[in-house]
Amino acid sequence: MWESEGLQTLGIVVIVCASLKLLHLLGLISFSEDSIEDELELSAVRHRPEALEQLEAQTRFSRKELQILYRGFKNECPSGVVNEDTFKEIYAQFFPQGDASTYAHFLFNAFDTDHNGSVSFEDFVMGLSILLRGSVQEKLNWAFNLYDINKDGYITKEEMLDIIKSIYDMMGKCTYPILKEETPRQHVEIFFQKMDKNRDGVVTIDEFIDCCQNDENIMRSMQLFENVI
Repeated sequence: MWESEGLQTLGIVVIVCASLKLLHLLGLISFSEDSIEDELELSAVRHRPEALEQLEAQTRFSRKELQILYRGFKNECPSGVVNEDTFKEIYAQFFPQGDASTYAHFLFNAFDTDHNGSVSFEDFVMGLSILLRGSVQEKLNWAFNLYDINKDGYITKEEMLDIIKSIYDMMGKCTYPILKEETPRQHVEIFFQKMDKNRDGVVTIDEFIDCCQNDENIMRSMQLFENVI
């Protein structure tokens, strides 16, 4: 399962699975038929989300889905926002066999689009809408943003190595066979040979999207979770 040719697929799947971990924590994989009283309670938290009508227009979730998403978010995060420590605690629960702290850090930064050190309900549902129901282009843009750690518009080998190492650290004992120390760097080299078309040592958004769109494994992986909610 850890063949280097599937490296990009692994990264895409882990990104989507990461959002599902949050959904599972919040109890949102299966919708209930509770009364829709949540909108009346929005003013009770310290951070008040935008009106549901506006979020419905900005995302691919229905009003009912947004109300249920907010109910779960509010139950776990009464203040209305999630900080990085909470992200790390969530992933520590789901990946006890490894160290998920670094990957949680990268994922938190991807959701924290305005870089204010917290993820609001708006941040959460906007990212979730892309990951679960966005177009291929939108999902790949989101994935590129995760890998582009310093947000300069390029993925370097060191950035990709940091992400790959964090994934392997998170998986911990689930990786088989046991990884050699040099394995992550070898996988990054293969990644760049495939994606860095002009051999300038960095991967641009166009190179990233073009390569992913022509990879059948990646395209299949991006369709797996479209109907989870």
